[in-house]
Amino acid sequence: MKILFAASEAGPFIRTGGLGDVAAALPKAIKELGHDIRVIIPYYKEEISPAFQSTMAFVGATFVELAWRKQYAGVFEASYDGVKYYFIDNEYYFKRKKLYGHFDDGERFAFFSKAVLECLDIIDFIPDIIHANDWQTGLIPVFLDVFYRYTKERQNIKTVFTIHNIEFQGKYSPAIIGDILGLHFGAEMLVYYDGCANYMKGGIESAARVTTVSPTYADELLDPFYSFGLDGILRDRKLKISGVINGIDTKLYNPATDKSLFKNYSVKTIKDKEENKKGLLSMIDLPYSPEKPLIGMVSRLTEQKGMDLIGAVIEQILSANLQFVVLGTGDWKYEMMLKNIESRYPTKFKAIIGFSQDIASKIYAGSDMFLMPSKFEPCGLSQMIAMRYGSIPIVRETGGLKDSVPPFIAHEKTGTGFTFKTYNAYDMLDAVWRALGTYFDADAWKQVVVNAMSADFSWAESAKKYEEIYKGIN
Repeated sequence: MKILFAASEAGPFIRTGGLGDVAAALPKAIKELGHDIRVIIPYYKEEISPAFQSTMAFVGATFVELAWRKQYAGVFEASYDGVKYYFIDNEYYFKRKKLYGHFDDGERFAFFSKAVLECLDIIDFIPDIIHANDWQTGLIPVFLDVFYRYTKERQNIKTVFTIHNIEFQGKYSPAIIGDILGLHFGAEMLVYYDGCANYMKGGIESAARVTTVSPTYADELLDPFYSFGLDGILRDRKLKISGVINGIDTKLYNPATDKSLFKNYSVKTIKDKEENKKGLLSMIDLPYSPEKPLIGMVSRLTEQKGMDLIGAVIEQILSANLQFVVLGTGDWKYEMMLKNIESRYPTKFKAIIGFSQDIASKIYAGSDMFLMPSKFEPCGLSQMIAMRYGSIPIVRETGGLKDSVPPFIAHEKTGTGFTFKTYNAYDMLDAVWRALGTYFDADAWKQVVVNAMSADFSWAESAKKYEEIYKGIN
């Protein structure tokens, strides 16, 4: 099969979150199954490093019509790890600081979505499948059906649309449906919803198959609590929706080779993990004690990530004989909350406001437990990375957290973490106490760490499931 994977970001060239990781790893895994898969993203000239830009070659250019506009679209290409990447160039739209959050994002990503379809002749690649991701590319299936389906070269292209996080839907004034998208009467209903132009709704309506990033999240999206208003649309189309859990890049996230660690280790040399705990605590100026477990967090500091639960019971958590380190940035109120806690517990708690991949790796390797009490979590990668490094997750049973962290059952020697069901601070606290109790049982703790580090979170199985989805489209 020939597959074009369209996204608003893709590692290693540019990534701001989980989507960038997926767009780097999943195409590579699908290529290893023998398919010709290529990736296409915007060319962010201010954000992609000069080193990567130097590897790009100009392919050609065309023009894209957005209603009455006619905009230039250049195409560059580069290869990485055997996968070919294409970059849509337009300096007016994409030569800016930051990928998202601009006043005209609706126009920028409408342009990108249409440019993807317009440039297929330039790159000499007519795919069997276009795999679009999140609202930024939700218009690709819409534009294909409305403007391109009746051309000979594009009439047989099938589309898959993946929802990575339904909270962000690409909602804009309905005026842009005609003024920017150029959709005629009738077709406008593909994107119109609840008084808005909704790009994610367009992708759900028009794609042949819709996927989410975990089986549990696929079920949760039919519930108003999780769907941010789209549950009715999703329930009506549930027969074409399925969930495939993400994987992680097991070569990138490998404690045996990670250069950020104080000492490398594997499941066979777990005792060396303690050297990373010593090094991390020294680096963040907390005292080391072998009797004190260290809880780690690497997270956006938002309500979605459960920061309000932590604020409600942090005093009780820190009353125990343990230490706690948090790395992240987000809402100002949570940043201030964490710094206030740090000032009151200087030997037990450290808040590092910001993000560093180097420090994140050190926390994964140095912590004994990894707290991730999300209100909702479509998939989550941090819990998988933590397990890979032998940091035992404490998670709420939602989305990909439920699918990837089976609860530890000591007498059966099964499971990889500690879980709680309801979004309640004291249920979370109970899970923390259960984890602490297990920590002080040396044999049980060694078992759960071995289980976690032995779990398979590679992309191989997920890629096979996407292959089945692609082949199953009529």
